[in-house]
Amino acid sequence: MTAHLELHLQATPKAAPELRHWLRDHTFEVRLCATELLTNVIDHVGEGAPVTVRVIPTASPEHTRIEVTDPAPGASPVLLSATAAEESGRGLLLLDALADRWGVEHGRDRKTVWCELPKTTTPTS
Repeated sequence: MTAHLELHLQATPKAAPELRHWLRDHTFEVRLCATELLTNVIDHVGEGAPVTVRVIPTASPEHTRIEVTDPAPGASPVLLSATAAEESGRGLLLLDALADRWGVEHGRDRKTVWCELPKTTTPTS
């Protein structure tokens, strides 16, 4: 079972490679989905917003849960289809394809976007 990991970051482009570094012992899919959720905060809440990223083992040994909490309770992510001409808008589609489940939990002064990924046998570098 992988240990619980919690990181407090500023949502900046520089934070994405730092996050991937902190998650280097996790699978490519965990690193990718965590980075996509962080990027959504940068794009939709604002650069510099404080975020908390958690990677948590679930009750099921077959899954890993990723949570990204930001201070914008009203800004919910929406799964949209991006056209071939659009340069962005595929992050949640990717997350939806990789995750067994995902969703949003709203608090009074924050929201947490989470996903649960099936565990693979070995992390990749």
